[in-house]
Amino acid sequence: MQQQIKKILIVGGGSAGWMSAALFAKLFKGLYDITLVESEEIGTIGVGEATIPAIKKFNELLGIDEDEFLRRTKGSFKLGIQFVDWWRQGESYIHGFGVIGQDLGWLRCHQYWLRLRELGRAPAFADLSINTAACAPNKFMRARPEMKDSPLGQIAHAFHFDAGLYARFLRDFAEARGVTRVEGRIGKVTLRPDDGYVKSVTLADGREIAADFFIDCSGFRGLVIEQALLTGYEDWSHWLPCDRAIAVPCARGDNFTPYTRSTAHCAGWQWRIPLQHRTGNGHVFSSRFMEEAEAERILLSNLDGEPLSEPNRVRFVTGKRRKLWNRNCVSIGLSSGFLEPLESTSLHLIQSAAIRLVRLFPDGGNEAANREEYNRQADFEYERIRDFIILHYKATERDDSPFWNHCRTMAVPETLQRKIDLFAANGRIFREDEELFAEESWIQVLIGQGVIPRSHDPLVRVQPDTEIEHYLSNIAQVVAKCVAVMPGHDAYLDRICNATP
Repeated sequence: MQQQIKKILIVGGGSAGWMSAALFAKLFKGLYDITLVESEEIGTIGVGEATIPAIKKFNELLGIDEDEFLRRTKGSFKLGIQFVDWWRQGESYIHGFGVIGQDLGWLRCHQYWLRLRELGRAPAFADLSINTAACAPNKFMRARPEMKDSPLGQIAHAFHFDAGLYARFLRDFAEARGVTRVEGRIGKVTLRPDDGYVKSVTLADGREIAADFFIDCSGFRGLVIEQALLTGYEDWSHWLPCDRAIAVPCARGDNFTPYTRSTAHCAGWQWRIPLQHRTGNGHVFSSRFMEEAEAERILLSNLDGEPLSEPNRVRFVTGKRRKLWNRNCVSIGLSSGFLEPLESTSLHLIQSAAIRLVRLFPDGGNEAANREEYNRQADFEYERIRDFIILHYKATERDDSPFWNHCRTMAVPETLQRKIDLFAANGRIFREDEELFAEESWIQVLIGQGVIPRSHDPLVRVQPDTEIEHYLSNIAQVVAKCVAVMPGHDAYLDRICNATP
């Protein structure tokens, strides 16, 4: 049985380690002795530089000033993600944050759009949301909450930033609040012989660090959760066949977009993340369908500017640990599992795990119920995000390569197929429990990937077609007027938080 917890040891730094350390230091206020051990010899993966709006809540929980955060991390703003060539080659759409138009009666805006599309009179779907409409002209401003009835009060944003600088920023934050950092490479993990719980870690130089509770942030290696505790791993590569990534930063280009771009290639996809000082790029691909040399050639031939370093190569297996909390160890970050960063969920999964652990942190012997609930919630979150990512691969008309033929024809989880079938019937979508992606996200990706419902909700017919046309036209016009008064992304960022010398 676990004894009273006094000391927490975080194994590994990077985004996972320092986000966990910062949150625990802020909320527990010295209740526990928190130590983080990391080695500067071990690099971080660095693929998680794009975020979703939930990251703002994490920073607010820590009390971080947004302008200072952007200056320290050389960050930029993000309104959504542009998906290029996913449905068909030559086609693109934007998954924007925030609301789509405004509801009319019982129904969401997209239901009326489906009716006008049926009549051939629908406006562009992207024109109905300020987040998506502002992307094309590279406009940005923060929401004006006092203008609650205007689209300018509905702007939702996230960030692009340098994940290494964010970890450094949070390290300063955590150390200022009592977290002890130990430099060293871990050579051994010792378990207690009586119950198999983790007792201590031993560094390569012989130093032993004991603790009562361990947070494994050691990346893919899973030094504690897997190598010591033999927890096991659920492999999801039969649904998500990409297993390699090549990442490289390049000089910043002139097109300073307030959105991430994901461009589908013949055996995977390429990300583009604009920061103040550079552009982050990477090519996620399947080694079953493409050689690494070809993947690198495609990446390097599609950059904004000159590469700023040698490409970083990453191998991964999509999936998750069978238990994210095993005995007295919780895995956070890449040690807990990997979902490719197609929808920028990497840092969210760290944030969510750390907050969940705070909410369910055990008090000595009262551990089992908290551990089981933690794993239940974590499993649900991973599985629903997994489904959302699979949707991008499954809902495609591409047949130009063996990779896309495989993705288009593969069987998908029942939980995802049920959502696709329901939407394809009448455009209905329902958020389940507290799954991450809201209805608006599913609607945009489903429509953007060519899943057009066979019909619409019958309640649409309560409104005359002329009234529906006026309603949607008015939304598009108001959104366009609001976008027109928004400043450019680069000008807005330069005015409030420029990080360049």
